[in-house]
Amino acid sequence: MDGGSVGGLALAGGEPVLGSLAPVDWPRTTDADRAAVLSVLESNVFVSDRTGETAVERLERSWADYLGVRRCVGVSNGTTAIELALLAHGVGPGDEVVVPALTFVGTAMAVVHVGATPVYADVDPVTFTMSPDSLAAEITGRTRAVLPVHLHGLSADLDAIGEVARRHDLVVVEDAAQAHGARHRGVRSGASGNTATFSLQMTKNLPTCGEGGLVVTDDDRLADRLVQLRQFGETIRPDRPRRYVSHRLGFNAKLSNVQAAYTSSQLERLDEYHAARRANVEAFLARLRPLEGLTCPSEPDGYEHAWHILRFVVDFERVLPGLEPGAARNLLMRALRAEGMPVTRYQMMPLADQPALRPLNRQSPDSWPVTQDVIDRSFTLQQRQLPPDAGPLLQSFADAVEKVWSHLKVLPELAEGAGR
Repeated sequence: MDGGSVGGLALAGGEPVLGSLAPVDWPRTTDADRAAVLSVLESNVFVSDRTGETAVERLERSWADYLGVRRCVGVSNGTTAIELALLAHGVGPGDEVVVPALTFVGTAMAVVHVGATPVYADVDPVTFTMSPDSLAAEITGRTRAVLPVHLHGLSADLDAIGEVARRHDLVVVEDAAQAHGARHRGVRSGASGNTATFSLQMTKNLPTCGEGGLVVTDDDRLADRLVQLRQFGETIRPDRPRRYVSHRLGFNAKLSNVQAAYTSSQLERLDEYHAARRANVEAFLARLRPLEGLTCPSEPDGYEHAWHILRFVVDFERVLPGLEPGAARNLLMRALRAEGMPVTRYQMMPLADQPALRPLNRQSPDSWPVTQDVIDRSFTLQQRQLPPDAGPLLQSFADAVEKVWSHLKVLPELAEGAGR
């Protein structure tokens, strides 16, 4: 779009690029997905603690094969996946687990739920994932594990993080909830030899029809513990009836066969959707990279992004000089939303500042300067880029961003109320 020929900003009464905020069109449910779910309903086998092969077991085998790992264990959701993985590794009260300061609250809550204490590492300003140097600085004699998050669909630097973990004999549990299909140095996220967890929540790149989670590992003994932990500590075997004997304190954290069947069907199209998304997002970002003061999400050498979330960082001193950064960010987001582009902040604060987690934090408020800067200066686009045919919509979003950027000089005149 030629910035000199666009109409006035929709925020000031002009015609918007899109008539309304673009709706969410994800996940895409096909006839194959419906047939997979219907087959479970007709079988009348809805849970995973039954003799004979179940839809859960088929999904576990398919996801393990996809990643090239030995074992996969299906559980009720992605947060539970982290909790059970930590417990299976023996993490508990008195232990510390290092997590990134920029991520969804469930990562740290899982640590708290097993009785351990989350400690927050800062993130890299380019990848937004855990900084290995910050990780190293936060390790104490109580540190037992590190929980790198493959945020927004980009892998953390597992080579550097793994080296730090090996020096200090730490367990590494990857939170790959947003990274289905991503790669780091040719290796799929979750297949690096560590224990890794995935979410199947309906917003994810590999969704189910609700909630679900997966834990993967090459350690058979660990996988067996995970199976016990999800099922009241019992050992469930397909070759004998259930005995109702609990060998450890477990949970009721099973994945249902309906959800597993839906995800198995979606998995058949994961690579196709992943390739289409990468092409669509690249074409979208190619139009935005030349815009002054706007830093687009990137894909460093050796990484393959899954593009689960797109985060844009703005140099507000260049783009909207004279405005307080928070007001400038809100004003810019209002202008984009008025054009029909549904941008959001996503994270509102560093993880340690969440009210539920604040009482447990013993680190100083200036421990995460990069995280705070990224939150202060960024906005995100979520879900709309996930469908394989999202290319035209993303091009409309590019029109909206170019239009707003062509009117930056008049935006401050509309600043009143930008903080609301």
